[in-house]
Amino acid sequence: MLIVGQALVSEDILEKKFVCHLDKCKGECCVSGDRGAPLVEEEIPLIQNDLESIKPFMDADGLALLNKHGFYETDPDDGELVTTCRPDGACVFVVFENGITQCAIEKANKAGKTDFKKPMSCHLYPIRASVYGDYTVLNYNKWDICSPACKYGDELNVPLYMFLKEPLIRKFGPQWYEELEEVVENWEG
Repeated sequence: MLIVGQALVSEDILEKKFVCHLDKCKGECCVSGDRGAPLVEEEIPLIQNDLESIKPFMDADGLALLNKHGFYETDPDDGELVTTCRPDGACVFVVFENGITQCAIEKANKAGKTDFKKPMSCHLYPIRASVYGDYTVLNYNKWDICSPACKYGDELNVPLYMFLKEPLIRKFGPQWYEELEEVVENWEG
């Protein structure tokens, strides 16, 4: 682990090559898994306030689930806030277009209907952030469904931290990312 500001960064984030390849994986990370996307408490009112602007981008199944159960729940195993999931495991905000999952929140953002891009956990994926004392710990979450992204990242020679520059800056700020780049320059991995 490397210390960058108040973050502990796994060396995998610097070493692994990664570029999402939606044509291959079809956005499976929004559908598979044992629970919904992790949310932080501060994101709940942001999504709630813009829900009416997000709804037009949702599909009928997502809207039905939203109306019945809301858009988030507490995971019974660890007490974490997560997005509500459909019976097939898909996030409440998933929209299928040409066989590829899209996020209704992100679609609303791109259309200028909300300033909220999408949950931070989704934006940072496959990096998972957790809190340990005063530090945010950043780890690479390896999952077989991301094999095409790893292969594509190898082909393009794009390290994970560079692929996720925008969400890392969103989470920690541009000065932190500059510090990360300095750490990478001096790192002997």
